[in-house]
Amino acid sequence: MKKPLFMMVDGMALLFRSFYATAVAGQFMINSKDIPTNGVYGFIKHFFTAVNKFHPTHVAVCWDMGSKTFRTELFEGYKANRSEPPVELLPQFDLAKEIVEAFNVPNIGLEGFEADDCIGTLAIQSCQDADVLILTGDQDILQLIDENISVALLKKGFGNYHVYTKELFFEEKGIYPQQMIDLKALMGDSSDNYPGVRGIGEKTALKLVQQFQNVEGIVSNLKNLSKAQRTKIEQDLEMMYLSRQLAEIKCDAPVSCSLNDALFQIDRQKVIEKFKELEFRGLHRYLEIEKEYA
Repeated sequence: MKKPLFMMVDGMALLFRSFYATAVAGQFMINSKDIPTNGVYGFIKHFFTAVNKFHPTHVAVCWDMGSKTFRTELFEGYKANRSEPPVELLPQFDLAKEIVEAFNVPNIGLEGFEADDCIGTLAIQSCQDADVLILTGDQDILQLIDENISVALLKKGFGNYHVYTKELFFEEKGIYPQQMIDLKALMGDSSDNYPGVRGIGEKTALKLVQQFQNVEGIVSNLKNLSKAQRTKIEQDLEMMYLSRQLAEIKCDAPVSCSLNDALFQIDRQKVIEKFKELEFRGLHRYLEIEKEYA
C-alpha cells in the first residue's frame, strides 16, 4: 500500500521569495484597502504549483514567530546582520496565514523556535507513517534528509525544483545530510551571521568532514591535521561547538501535527471567497488541480 505524502511547506521561504521577486520592480499589488499583496499572491502560486507537481495527501505550513529564538540567546550576533522586513511585507505575514487557513491547511509556528525547527520536529514525528517532502528555498533544511524525508529546493521561477533524496545528496555533496551540521560548525554561515572557525572555508571544511566524519572526529585527530588547521581549530574551539549548536535544526521542539490534522482537502468555495476578498484575479485556475481532493 502506498504511503501518504506529507508536504511540509517553509512558509517564510515561499513568502520572502515571492515578495522580493516582484518588489524589486516596485510591483507591490496594493489593493483597495491599501494593503500590499504581491508576496501572498506569489506564495499562492508557489503553493499550488507544488501541489500540482507532487500531489501530497497531507500538507502543513510552518512559520517563524519573531526574530528572538533560543539561538539568539545562545549567540547575540545570530542573524544580527539582517535588516528589518520592508514595510510592504509586514501586513503580508498575517495575510499569508489567513490564506493557508482558507486552504484548510494547518499553520504551525512556535515562539522561541524557527520554522526549520517546527519542520524538523514534524518530519521526525511523521516519517514512519508517511513519506515527507519539505518544500523550501533554504539549503539549511537539507540536513533533515533521510530515508523517508526528501527536500524540494525552489529554483528560479515557478515549478522548478531540485529534489534531494539521501542518495542524491551524497552523490552531489560527498557527505551525508546530517554532516552539513559539522560542515557549518567549521565554515560558519555568513547569512546567519555566525563565524565557525576563522580561516577555514567550505573547501577545507568539506575535506575535514569527509575524512573525520564529524566535529568530534576532527578534534580527536588534531595531531593529524596540518599545523595551520590545528592552530585555527584550537583557537576557535569554543566557537566551533557553538556554531554547531546554531546550525543544527532542533527536531524535538514542543509542536505536533497529526496526519489527520494535515489531511489535504480544499473547500473550493471558501478559497474563491478569500481570493475575492483579497482582490486576487487569475488564481482560480490553480484550483482546478484540486478537484481530486475537493
